[in-house]
Amino acid sequence: MEELTPRKIVEYLDQYIIGQEEAKRAVAVALRNRWRAGRLPADIAKEISPKNILLIGPTGVGKTEIARRIASLTHAPFVKVEATKYTEVGYVGRDVESMVRDLVEEAVRLVKKEESALHGRDAEEEALKRIAEIMWPSKKQETRSPMDIIFGEKKQETPQDAGEKERRQELVERIRRGELDDRVIEIKVEDKGGAPQSDNEQANQISLMITNMMPKRMKKKKVTVRAARKILAEEAADEMVDMEVVKEKAIRYAEEKGIIFIDEIDKIAGRTGSSGGPDVSREGVQRDILPIVEGATVKTKYGQVKTDHILFMAAGAFHVSRPSDLIPELQGRFPIRVELSSLSREDLRKILTEPRQALVRQYTALLETEGLHVSFSEDGLDAIAEIASEVNSETEDIGARRLYTILEKVLEDLSFEAPDMEEKEVVVDSDYVHKKLGKITENIDISHYIL
Repeated sequence: MEELTPRKIVEYLDQYIIGQEEAKRAVAVALRNRWRAGRLPADIAKEISPKNILLIGPTGVGKTEIARRIASLTHAPFVKVEATKYTEVGYVGRDVESMVRDLVEEAVRLVKKEESALHGRDAEEEALKRIAEIMWPSKKQETRSPMDIIFGEKKQETPQDAGEKERRQELVERIRRGELDDRVIEIKVEDKGGAPQSDNEQANQISLMITNMMPKRMKKKKVTVRAARKILAEEAADEMVDMEVVKEKAIRYAEEKGIIFIDEIDKIAGRTGSSGGPDVSREGVQRDILPIVEGATVKTKYGQVKTDHILFMAAGAFHVSRPSDLIPELQGRFPIRVELSSLSREDLRKILTEPRQALVRQYTALLETEGLHVSFSEDGLDAIAEIASEVNSETEDIGARRLYTILEKVLEDLSFEAPDMEEKEVVVDSDYVHKKLGKITENIDISHYIL
């Protein structure tokens, strides 16, 4: 991460998120401080807590996207949870420690993937041998009788046909060269249909324990040799991975690099005494989250995990409540506060075309699969952005998500008729947009429901 300076982190985020410069800078500094702490002597580093961040702003302005892109950039284990899914201790539902368990599961998945990649060549060779064995089974050796074992008599091994070994090797080579890729074979794979997950954490733990006690369930599957090579190579790589090494690395990975994103934290911001009943449970959830954010040791199936240096990012719209409505102790654990602004018409216009995952690029690529070439004129893009901005201001502000709704409505007929259209060139200009949305935008009551 040495090359990830705050400036470079912001430049990376600029490729995916329009605007919100203050939030990008805050996140970049928090990440760089993590790197700085890792270079300090251990006795000083352990005293430095991560600079947790509270993102405040309406939906659809980039809060979640910032957190997700940061995790992708740093290759860190990342989980997104919703504060409303948790209940106070003593109630049926998910306990807050499950967010740490989810983070460790993600860390295990990442480390396992890294470790499996180290065995790629060996796993591929093993897969070739298994496929060859399926296509040309070896002769089973006869079992030795008990008398042979007692008296130590060695069984005379049947000498292998001189040409059999060579022919078997030739079969492996043909599979390797892809000559048999389209042939269908039957393989046995593990049936990974696990126990159903519920919101009750204790029930999940019991189900997992019972599942682990049972022998692996195998199922037969007919696939092409091409698909079998991939499936069996992944299976062989998993068998070659040392799970003890994976567990140790994953726990360290989660503790040192893990990012937990707590969304909708404003929904649990009610304080005792404000309106009675439900607020007591909300404050209870806050008090349960507090020790996790402060630094606690959580028991997982892979071992004990300390949360002292996990980076927590929380987000909320705070339309009704305010950050000051959180309990004071929890407020203090999120020292960096960033307010994200609503998206302007210019921001919405840029979102349509500038980011790597730009919406216009997505929709044109989808329709291109039907041989339909759709292009958007400048005035067409201006019209979409203007309508999105107006609807956001006159109804609920849902940020960039409004663009999805409008584009779906604009391209609805094209998406339906694309396979049958003879004219394969379509230009979406201002007239086209207003033709598709005219009646809806003229009547604000209708736009409330449709856009």
